[in-house]
Amino acid sequence: MRSQAKKAAHHELSVVSDLVAPIQRRKLYQEVLERLLVRIRAGEFPPGGQLPSERQLMQAYVVGRPAVREALFTLQRMGLITITHGDRARIVAVTADTAIRQVSEMARFLLETSPDSLDHLKSARLFFEVGMVRIAAQKATAADIERLRAALDEHRAALKNGSVFLEKDMAFHRAIADISGNPIFEAVSRAMLEWLERFHEGLVRAPGREPVGLAEHTRIFNCIAKHDADGAARAMTAHLTRANKLYIPFERRDAAEH
Repeated sequence: MRSQAKKAAHHELSVVSDLVAPIQRRKLYQEVLERLLVRIRAGEFPPGGQLPSERQLMQAYVVGRPAVREALFTLQRMGLITITHGDRARIVAVTADTAIRQVSEMARFLLETSPDSLDHLKSARLFFEVGMVRIAAQKATAADIERLRAALDEHRAALKNGSVFLEKDMAFHRAIADISGNPIFEAVSRAMLEWLERFHEGLVRAPGREPVGLAEHTRIFNCIAKHDADGAARAMTAHLTRANKLYIPFERRDAAEH
């Protein structure tokens, strides 16, 4: 009982402490930023349209140029506007792709500095792409299958060119995600493939590897074309389990080269 009373008293002191703690004053640029965000969300400035000039914003919010500029730079970092020297800031049309790309640089930094992040990404890609290929096999239309066939043909045509072959390899995977018709799936697929590309061990190091990947893609395509979701999932799992070994951390690559 005494222990419970002590815990209750400690909780009450914490609540009181929070109530009497001073509220941190926001910086002027944060106020300007919040007001601009409200107006952008309300559609006052449509995609492609321009924001008021710096001078107009200074007058409207009764603040100095530094507060306005910091607010605009923050909006640019958020991917909501573009700033061109000598012109007013312009609103960007936000899509799933632009939203995902906003986190790309931070994701790349994390992958290059955190030892476990690459393995986590490979696991996430396996889970994601097996789901994507199931969806593709279930809902692919005749037109979807023809587009995927064209992507596979381009992949086959690049068999003798290592760098182009890798590019067409990734294009085939993006084409599978595109069949979903979900722009978020498409954007995530594109981003993960771009992040992984930085860790790809050069195909030129293992001559003969390209036909193996092409054969695996062909099996995946055939399952999608037959609307065999289970077969497509098995084929994709086998393909990525093997292919994931081609993506290695930079420090291991450097060690192998010396």
